[in-house]
Amino acid sequence: MTGKEQKHLDLSPYQIRTDLAVEAHQIALEKQAQQKKGEIDAIDGVRIDEFEEDDIKVIKVHIETEKAAGQVGKQKGRYLTIEAKRLRQKDSDFQDKVTTLMAKQFYQFLAEAGIESNAKCLVVGLGNWNITPDALGPIVVEHMIVTSHLFKLQPEQVEAGFRPVSALTPGVMGLTGMETSDIIRGVVNQTKPDFVIAIDALAARSIERLNTTIQMSDTGIHPGSGVGNKREGLNRETLGIPVIAVGVPTVVDATSIVSDAIDFLLGHLGKEMRDQKEGTNARRALAPGSMGFGFQKPEEFDPSAIPDEEGRRALLGLVGTLEDQEKRQLIYEVLKPLGHHLIVTPKEVDEFIEDMGNMLANALSAALHEKIDMSNVSAYTH
Repeated sequence: MTGKEQKHLDLSPYQIRTDLAVEAHQIALEKQAQQKKGEIDAIDGVRIDEFEEDDIKVIKVHIETEKAAGQVGKQKGRYLTIEAKRLRQKDSDFQDKVTTLMAKQFYQFLAEAGIESNAKCLVVGLGNWNITPDALGPIVVEHMIVTSHLFKLQPEQVEAGFRPVSALTPGVMGLTGMETSDIIRGVVNQTKPDFVIAIDALAARSIERLNTTIQMSDTGIHPGSGVGNKREGLNRETLGIPVIAVGVPTVVDATSIVSDAIDFLLGHLGKEMRDQKEGTNARRALAPGSMGFGFQKPEEFDPSAIPDEEGRRALLGLVGTLEDQEKRQLIYEVLKPLGHHLIVTPKEVDEFIEDMGNMLANALSAALHEKIDMSNVSAYTH
């Protein structure tokens, strides 16, 4: 292949689909490490702050320069990610902890964006309410505490500590025949909110992030970008006011699932080999792997268990030695002609999407209205 042909080769089908800044940053690090043939700790122009409490991890990604934005593939701005893997256990006490933390972080996020406590808000629930993994936005809007009509019709009845909040579910082009951004722009021009919160379902690179990760950003959002159906963006440039995007990954593509499965297989085999070598394979000695009693906390994948290149070659031959991008390209080339390059969601998505919708609505309501906190939010929601 000539250099000219390589220059015009379209590699976009092989790019990893992710809406998450933390994953995009990790991919950029891996790409630079591969190019420089060494480990890279940071990308110039990207600042990371993170902390963890009660098994909930908060990661703040600050993309501070246009050059860094180009390297990461995300717009310049602030991205806050909340990771809570125990959400899959459907523990109501843990869900309350995540909701409380999210409310505090979102309140602080708005303050740092310069949005005042009495600013008028429009909450937009993006997505198709007829497709469960895409229905997050409409479900959140259904449970939000809206007050704009009270400020207009009965202002004397509104207590201190509330702000004007309105909500909208614009649907998708396939249902309305209109660009979603045109509908929202029309509502913004008519109702004059001070800022917009746009909620949408996202796509992730990793299976482990589905329904366990929440991202908020001040860069706006492109509806449908996670499944390769990018529409006109909703951001300060298109609407003229700040747009805060909030999303949860609910889908992952088949290429990512197969790629992750290969890594999980290598990690499992590597761990088995290491345990046998060290004589510490006690779990297998005590009980068959499939035997369990009641609910068991899922094990976390340990990337360090993956064998080195020689070990991977011994286990999986040439496939075991491929770099991540090469492996994904091979999987895509196999699945695409068969029509098996699917966008997939977990079978428990009905319960997860309802739980997550309620959590987001409660957290956003608590962050938007100073009168509301986690002790009384249920009295205002339905």
